[in-house]
Amino acid sequence: MSDVTRRTLIAAAGTATAAGLVASAAAAEGQDPAFFGDAKGGVVEMPPLHAPSEGGDTLPNREPTAKRLGVAVVGIGHLTLEQIVPAFGQAKDVRLAALVSGHRDTALAVAAQNGLAAAKVYDYAGFDAIRDDPDVDIVYIVLPNALHLEFTQRAAAAGKHVLCEKPMANTVAEAEGMIKACRDAGRKLMIAYRLQYDASHRALIAMVRAKTYGPLRMIEAVNGQNDVSGQWRQIKALAGGGSLPDVGIYCLNAFRYLTGEEPVEVTGRVTRPKDDPRFHEVEDIAVFTLLFPSGVIATGTSGYSFHEDRRLRCAATDAWFGMDPAFSYNGLLTHIGRKLGPQTSVETRSFAPKSQFAVEMDHFAGAIRADREPHTPGEEGLADMKVMAAIYESAAGGNTVKLPLVQGLDTTRGPLPKEG
Repeated sequence: MSDVTRRTLIAAAGTATAAGLVASAAAAEGQDPAFFGDAKGGVVEMPPLHAPSEGGDTLPNREPTAKRLGVAVVGIGHLTLEQIVPAFGQAKDVRLAALVSGHRDTALAVAAQNGLAAAKVYDYAGFDAIRDDPDVDIVYIVLPNALHLEFTQRAAAAGKHVLCEKPMANTVAEAEGMIKACRDAGRKLMIAYRLQYDASHRALIAMVRAKTYGPLRMIEAVNGQNDVSGQWRQIKALAGGGSLPDVGIYCLNAFRYLTGEEPVEVTGRVTRPKDDPRFHEVEDIAVFTLLFPSGVIATGTSGYSFHEDRRLRCAATDAWFGMDPAFSYNGLLTHIGRKLGPQTSVETRSFAPKSQFAVEMDHFAGAIRADREPHTPGEEGLADMKVMAAIYESAAGGNTVKLPLVQGLDTTRGPLPKEG
């Protein structure tokens, strides 16, 4: 077959395909015009395709890129690469604006993967130059705990708002210093308690507060995994402790936000296997109890030497309810067990997947724009630091540590998140 003939056939086929597409498009015009949706003020609206019984997702309707607040992420490790950077793809109100790292080659590679110019990569020594970067509104600190105070102070001094990973710091005094630095600079500070913005956890809080299954009596939680040796989390000077401040904090924070109360009594016990190099400086397993003014007692366990286990269960008068997994980045499942006449019922619920990091970053952006406190400000992180200090005190002395009575609910939290 000659080239001319081959070209003729290809052109004819292309014409036929185009004609078919035009015909299909014309046929589509025959459907109800409402199904094509509408856009007003930059917001796209589409009618549902399914009956109300089928539920449905909301359209993302993200802010135009130029209007989103810019975030500089400080520290490029597993959490940043696996969770935080991908979350910008789902976020509506924030965008990745800069990276800060002590490993420039890695930072440049990540920047190139995400459309950032090399000029948007800073090192730790030159971090203060971020003051002159108008694209950066928020600094997200994802560093070893011992560095949280320093970089919060430097970010606030540079005029940037601060989002800091948990635990807030290594000590109560450091946490207080972070709050002061942001207050003095007139900048907002939020601790990245991602689960307080998660839909499943918000639903669990609502069950407890509404007494859906009767008054809450007890809570149990476990959060741990089997870690390899050599991580900074096993160095006390960098981490402040072992499994307790890293993963145990999720349990104790959940106890506090479920009840809305602050504990009045704390007990703790920790283990440090002598023949395991991972625990030369920090604890492996931490077991702790918190007693709340309402009479609710909560027991938490964290660890670095057992197979991954992340569960949470509330025991109320008329049912038990909780989550397993409860503290993971995704795949959270809610379970409710109760008696229905002679039958025993266990119900399982789940929400549509959504990046916990995108939701929390969007919340912080909204708080900044509205000039209101974020739901998890520095005071929320400070409260956990005080409880963990009491747990360690109890573990060291073998006694119950009493804490001052705090009147009221949610005294360390800002307005409720709109999403989640």
